[in-house]
Amino acid sequence: MHRVLAGTEVRIEPAPGGVRIAPDDPALAEHVRRYLGVPFDLDGFAAFAATEPVLARLAETLRGFRPPLVPDPFEGLVTSITAQQISLQAAFSIRNRFIAAYGVAQGDAYAFPTRERLAGARPEELVALGFSRRKAEYVVGLAGADLDLDALAVEPDDEVKAALVALPGIGEWTAEWFLARHLARPDAWPAGDLGLRKAVLHFYGEEDTRAAGARFPGHANLAAHYLLLGLRAPDAMRG
Repeated sequence: MHRVLAGTEVRIEPAPGGVRIAPDDPALAEHVRRYLGVPFDLDGFAAFAATEPVLARLAETLRGFRPPLVPDPFEGLVTSITAQQISLQAAFSIRNRFIAAYGVAQGDAYAFPTRERLAGARPEELVALGFSRRKAEYVVGLAGADLDLDALAVEPDDEVKAALVALPGIGEWTAEWFLARHLARPDAWPAGDLGLRKAVLHFYGEEDTRAAGARFPGHANLAAHYLLLGLRAPDAMRG
């Protein structure tokens, strides 16, 4: 895997007991660890899952799975905006064109476009890359917003959500995924996500996805990811 982290192209490959990175710079190690989801408490989740029949099976089948974390808050929000109400494949294609147009090449990879670069863009430029007019306006508006996205890391979940949903184009779904996939908050539960709704219905027979989140106090974020992945894993679907 090639990924620009902290302004450097980092190459990540499997190695005994973990991964090998190049360049072998200790300053990059923590960025890689976070990107690979190391902040998630898998041991605590496994202990909790053992008390809950559905999660117990999923945790065993998917043992070791860590959701990756989006390293930059602006990237996390733009990624969610591009994925709103379209297929993941279409969203990937649009983001790839967007990154190539506004990012900076670092070796074989591109750094995700910065807020500063996007603040000077016109929505029409993003529309030409496949964005809807409204999404283009959301992204350009987010780039120029006064909100300090980095400062959200120290705020409680409710305050993070309130600050984000006050911005044009940021709804509860996007705010919940920001909590889940950028801040790694344990109780993040994207109840409005269609995939999670399907997973909750499949594994628990419940239609009220938001209420179902109460099953997983302190572990809702990982529970959501294991349920979502379990819905696509044949071994987890059985039983």
